[in-house]
Amino acid sequence: MSTQNSKGTALVTGASAGIGATYAERLARRGYDLILVARDAARLEALALRLRTQTGRTVDVLPADLGSAAGQDIVANRLVSDGAITLIVNNAGLGPNGPALSSAPTAYDAMLALNVAAVQRLTLTAAHVFAAKGAGTIINIASAVALLPERFNGPYVATKAFVLALTQALAAELSGKGVTFQAVLPGYTRTEIFERAGIDPSVLPQDMVMEVGDLVDAALSGLDQGELVTIPSLPDSADWQALEAARMKIAGNASRNKPAARFGVA
Repeated sequence: MSTQNSKGTALVTGASAGIGATYAERLARRGYDLILVARDAARLEALALRLRTQTGRTVDVLPADLGSAAGQDIVANRLVSDGAITLIVNNAGLGPNGPALSSAPTAYDAMLALNVAAVQRLTLTAAHVFAAKGAGTIINIASAVALLPERFNGPYVATKAFVLALTQALAAELSGKGVTFQAVLPGYTRTEIFERAGIDPSVLPQDMVMEVGDLVDAALSGLDQGELVTIPSLPDSADWQALEAARMKIAGNASRNKPAARFGVA
């Protein structure tokens, strides 16, 4: 690990391109050494070489398929064994290809394994490690569609809602333990996810598609400002606060010993 102005080591999943690669570059420039995780070892090595040259940081490559239990084991074991890790970005994920019923039900198994099982495994592992030493940061990349289930592929929306809820729940559970959590909720972002889903991004309204560098810069600014949930394109944070206030009002009546009078069943 480099010692000059080091903030420890950041482990970034899905780091070979797009949001993950951009997080890696930005974090290296902030003084973090890096562990880059993805399936494509060649792309990881190329990125690692560039970042070492440009930033002078130590950059390790950890090829792993996080859609498999074996791949999750590889990364979880590194989180436990490497005491230099102070931050993790759970970015690896799969997007959908069309409406929910355009694919067979089993076609979503790989998405569930990567978007949910891997994120849960690595988030909980990192939370154990960071809570034990009283410091660490966990950044989970969710999606704005977690708040808009009517507008997108159902299974994908559900996976991102899981990521958001997991982050919020653990942040509450570990409050005061020195662990910082952030869920990032991007909208449309110009990355390879469009190609993989067979979507031409030029058909989307261009005022809805954010450049990946802008997304990551905004997300890191939100982290600096202490936001638990960051929506990079949201102009007024008061809108999120109002949503949270409404949710807490519902929470006060979510569990009672009698049905509400409006149902007429008491």
